[in-house]
Formats: sequence, structure tokens, C-alpha cells
Amino acid sequence: MKRRDFLAASALISLLAPAPALAARKEKSSKPGSKPAGESASRSRRETRTDNRSRSRGRQTYRPVAEPPTAAPAAVASSPATTNEQTYNAIALPDEPQPQWRTYDVTSLITLNNVKGKVRLWLPLAQYRDNPWQRALGHDWRGNFDSAGVYRDPVADLEVFYADWNHVAATPRLQLVSQVAKRDRNFDITRRGSVAERGEVLRRCLQSSNLVPTDGLVRRTAETAVGRIKDPVAQGKAIYDWVIENTTYDPVPAGIGRGNVEAMLDSGRLSGGSADIALLFVALCRSIGIPARPVFGLRIDGSRLFSGLGATGNLGTGQHCRAEFYTPGYGWIPVDPGDVRKAIRDENLGYGDPKLLVLRKLLFGFWERNWLALNTAQDVQLQGASGGPLPFLVLPQIEAGGQRFDSSDSQRCSYTVTSSRVDG
Repeated sequence: MKRRDFLAASALISLLAPAPALAARKEKSSKPGSKPAGESASRSRRETRTDNRSRSRGRQTYRPVAEPPTAAPAAVASSPATTNEQTYNAIALPDEPQPQWRTYDVTSLITLNNVKGKVRLWLPLAQYRDNPWQRALGHDWRGNFDSAGVYRDPVADLEVFYADWNHVAATPRLQLVSQVAKRDRNFDITRRGSVAERGEVLRRCLQSSNLVPTDGLVRRTAETAVGRIKDPVAQGKAIYDWVIENTTYDPVPAGIGRGNVEAMLDSGRLSGGSADIALLFVALCRSIGIPARPVFGLRIDGSRLFSGLGATGNLGTGQHCRAEFYTPGYGWIPVDPGDVRKAIRDENLGYGDPKLLVLRKLLFGFWERNWLALNTAQDVQLQGASGGPLPFLVLPQIEAGGQRFDSSDSQRCSYTVTSSRVDG
């Protein structure tokens, strides 16, 4: 990939001037954390191993200690939700200035049914380390649990909320409100000099995992994709292009897919959800020595590109996986081949469609701010769980009476997530 091609791709980001969100959002009918009548609920402050806490007027908030951000966010612009909002696509956005940061309250409501015995619940939280495109501002929770708290796995860059019901005498309920600040993430090929990543992080992002092998067919496929290309940025772009051209997005499986790369390549059917497509990209990169990792998250707003690349209303099924790879001098470069394939399917885009050409170039190096990053963890062992590890953690997990299930089990779990703009 020539330098001028990358410059042209970077210029496409100018298409993302601000536009109203795609769909109307519900206005808050009550303050987050209000207690339903008749419920014996308790409220717990956020607790971590660092034991740092802060209090704001009318609400208990914890701001995690994290690496300092490279730039402080600008004041959040006041932009109340409206009910008359227009839809825009990737090549028809208005040219007007865009506020950098946008703050959201993300509210998760969980009710468990038909459970007996001791119950523990785990819920993945937003990444706690600040970065130039996302900041976790705090979490509040309440419910009728016996105990609750937060633990971290720094190796996996993972933070998890947990709650325990020691003796289920009533219907277990939980409400958790997370406040986050988001802005678009852009990669600029003309700028070098990023801070180098720690060696142990890069080593972990080269290792194979249970579902992401890095040898055999995976390596041969990656070598075919990159050919004689030597530059690591161009190699990442070649793998990104190969994944887009050889996969299909399949919305049938529940959630974001299984992420079993070896099974996909062995079967020759490179089809699946966003995790399958992102992990395929990660495996191919790792197999030729490029550090890469999946980033699991949740859509929390409408998209300025295509409606199918955003979410409004109940976000309980809005999970989505992206990926990033590392190159010296540039640091972590974001990609989203899964959303390219999703747009191809949802919008019935042909390979010569100018909208697809724009989107394909744009999503190599760009993440829209309508998505909340949760973690990059693989082969996750839940703290205090009796069951084995999970390939990744993006859905709430529950163990009751020695059995594990997740929030997709509608018979035993009612799970809703809503997101609202916080006016500055």
C-alpha cells in the first residue's frame, strides 16, 4: 500500500462531520439508580483493590485511577435528545464542526427468574485505562444482592462487576449505571512518534489462545495474504483486505459468534459474527509476528455511517467486536472488518459501490464513537466461578445452583441496556 493511498484514506475521515444520531432516544423518566417501590434494595459504592473513592453531589461515583490521558476532554456540548432526527450515510454527511467528546450514562438492568440456591453474577465494565478516545468516569449500582463489588485483571485489561445472592428468597435484581466519555478514534499515516507499548503486552498479543492458533493453516493463509509486502502497516492493511474479501457476516448465531478461527479455516466457511471476523484478523496478524488483539464492546448510540452500524433503544444485544494491531512508530491501529461485512450484507452493497469503497478505506484506522470498549481479554477465568474459562467476556454471566448461563437465556434472565446523553 503506497503512502499516497493511506493519505487518501485518512482524508476520508473528513466525511464524518457531525450529524444527528440516527434514531430518537428516550428521555430519562427518572434519575439513574431510583429504587422501585416495594423492592428491598441496597446501594453499594464502587470498590476496587486500589480503594480510591470520590463523592459527587446526589450520587456516589468512583473514578478509577488509570494512566493519565494524552489530552483532557473538551467541555461536553449540550445536545438534548430529539425525536425528529435524520439519517445520513457514509457519503452524504453535512460539513459542520463536530464536538470532540460526548458523555453517556449507560444503564444495565438485570432481573433473574427461576433460580435457586446461591447466585453470583458477573458483568464486564468499560475499560478502566484512559486513552485518547474513551474515558471511564464512574459506576453506580443498587439491587437486592447480599454483596457486590469490582475486581480487575490488569494482565487482561479487564474490570468486572460482581454481585452475590447468598440465599435467593426474592427475585434477584440489579441496576448498574456507568458513565463514559467517548470520541472518534482516528489513525493518521502522516504522524509517527507514538509512545511504545510495553514489551509484555506485545508478547501477549503474539501468543496463541484456545480459539486463536498462530501456526499451520493460519500462518500459511497470512503469508498468502501479505505476499512480499514487508512494511508492517501495509501487511496489516493486506490482511484487513483479505479478511473483508473472503468472509461473510452471518447474523444467525446468537451474540457475536464463537470466535473459533481454526474451525472456520478447516471448514472453508469463513462466516460468522463480529468476533469471528475480528479474531480471524487477529490470528492472521499474530501468525506473521504482528501484535494484534480483539476489543470486545457494546454499541451505545446510532451511527453516522449506516443505521446497521449503530444501536438505539434496548442495547442488550448490541455487542460488537473490533480489532487493533501494533506497529512501531504508530502504536495501535484500529480496524473493523466485521462492520464492513455487516454493511455489505445490510445495505446490499456491491464491490464497486462508492459507499463501500469509502467505508472500506475508512474502517482501516477509524472507530466511530458510538461504541463502548469493554476489554481485550481472551480465555477468561471468572473470579469465584465454579465453571471453566470463557473464550471472551462480553455478556453478563450468572452461576446459580452450580449451573452457568448468560444474559441471552431469556427464560432465566431479563437483561436490558439503555444509553442516554449527559448534557454538559
